[in-house]
Amino acid sequence: MLTRRELIQATATLAVAPAVRAQPADLERRLALPPPGQMRVVLDTDTFNEIDDQYAVAYSLLSPDRMDVEAIYAAPFVNNLSPTAAIGMERSYQEILRLLAFFPDVDESIALRGSDRYFESVDRPIDSPAARDLIDKAMNGGDEPLYVLTIGGPVNVSSAMLMEPRIKDRIVVVWLGGTTHYWPFAREFNLQQDVIASQVLFDSGVPLVQIPTKNVSEHLRTTVPELTEQLQGRSLLGDYLLGQFLQYASRAMNRGQRAGIYPYSKVIWDISAIAWLINPDWVPSEIVDSPVLTDDMRWESGAGRHPIRVANNVFRDAVFHDVFEKLASM
Repeated sequence: MLTRRELIQATATLAVAPAVRAQPADLERRLALPPPGQMRVVLDTDTFNEIDDQYAVAYSLLSPDRMDVEAIYAAPFVNNLSPTAAIGMERSYQEILRLLAFFPDVDESIALRGSDRYFESVDRPIDSPAARDLIDKAMNGGDEPLYVLTIGGPVNVSSAMLMEPRIKDRIVVVWLGGTTHYWPFAREFNLQQDVIASQVLFDSGVPLVQIPTKNVSEHLRTTVPELTEQLQGRSLLGDYLLGQFLQYASRAMNRGQRAGIYPYSKVIWDISAIAWLINPDWVPSEIVDSPVLTDDMRWESGAGRHPIRVANNVFRDAVFHDVFEKLASM
């Protein structure tokens, strides 16, 4: 009997016939830095998970010179705000709608519900409106690649790839998740939400840009004084995002003060995926062999496997400058 690890690898191998399997040179070409001009984008987000996805949704919609946001997919999550994946997905969906209300020119029909559960096995992808829409947009969107900005657990995109493997030749997945590959463990929130979906992502051979959390996107920290200075009174959306941050920070600072820890800063992880597409110089990266993600959430050497692109730094000030300027311009 195959282990789960062997089944995932076998399924990824069978999902694309040998005649059309992308070769390393072709994958590296498709992993090139994004070209100038506007790109087709869908955003896959666990929006209600905390307060950083909201900044990413706003940032993407405020960057029309670089991205045409064709859809926003609600991803599931489980934490203290959501006891089940289904509730997390629905709360994410409703938060997307609240954010779209600040953009009267954007049709709220671009928001779609995603998976209401996690993978139980690799041979059972989870059908959802988001997965079906991703397949449709990838297969019927012309010759230019569709950038799939995935800033939550990757269950929607991994399901879509298993449901229709041909989309792997027509998309580029930019995923915020996991840790740097030299870290002693791969475990972080997005990855551990659905380990099987994360394994499918790394085994699939899809053009993948990984933006790790540890020592990369965690540079994107900000504080109450900075956000108050940069956002307060400059736009309705900026005030909304600031209000969420103040509520979140108040709880965190109270906990920190009780523990004797001060001062306080908060990382806005998810804007890193948007920033890489806007200006890849702000999020430097390199092409490496895809690692193997083990069942116990560690990285193992992927020497000889297909290439992926991995971010290795973030220029924090340049990214936040762009975010603040765009929020003030509404």
